[in-house]
Amino acid sequence: MSTVGILGGTGPAGQGVGLRLASAGYDVVLGSRDAQRAAGIASSLEVRGTGALTGATNEVASASDVIVVATPWDSAVSTVSALREQLEGKVVISMVNALTREGRELVPLYPPRGSMAAQLAHAVAKSQVVGAFHHLPASEMVNLDSSLDADVVIFSDHADAREHVAQMVEAMPGLHAVIAGSMSLASAVEAFTAVCISINIRHKAHSYVKLAGLGH
Repeated sequence: MSTVGILGGTGPAGQGVGLRLASAGYDVVLGSRDAQRAAGIASSLEVRGTGALTGATNEVASASDVIVVATPWDSAVSTVSALREQLEGKVVISMVNALTREGRELVPLYPPRGSMAAQLAHAVAKSQVVGAFHHLPASEMVNLDSSLDADVVIFSDHADAREHVAQMVEAMPGLHAVIAGSMSLASAVEAFTAVCISINIRHKAHSYVKLAGLGH
């Protein structure tokens, strides 16, 4: 089974993905600029399964087989660019959303290439960038006792990488993989995260995406 490194994995979103991957049997490294902080957060999360969850620097995390980028949007490109050689040839999962707050709402920002996934794909052109994990409430992800039953929309220009990420998602408790298509969908998928978060702020809820009619 692949090892997984999460760049910027100490944030709420990265913690949730890491915990559920470890609970699915993956060995996961939560990466951070501060290795001590990462180790402390990893040790505080209770894995239920056969995987392991540890903390280290982003550079150590980048040695894993599959990489998840969970950094803030404004540091994502610089983070992966500094690790370009280590990420060459690997599947790199972008869960990054470029958002800004206006009042009680989140609104999407559009990077020069239209999406954060496209920005990362340009920065690490020899990696296989896949978009996933955009619409998930972090508090529900990190709580393994939650009744989470969410669909994860997946997109990439690399068909084999898409399938690999879909298999990973299907193994994670409470999640189902939905392959949407190519990188051309990245902007729409990422922007919809603003809708999800704004709804949750307005209704004081932890809603998520569930697509009816897919037979799962």
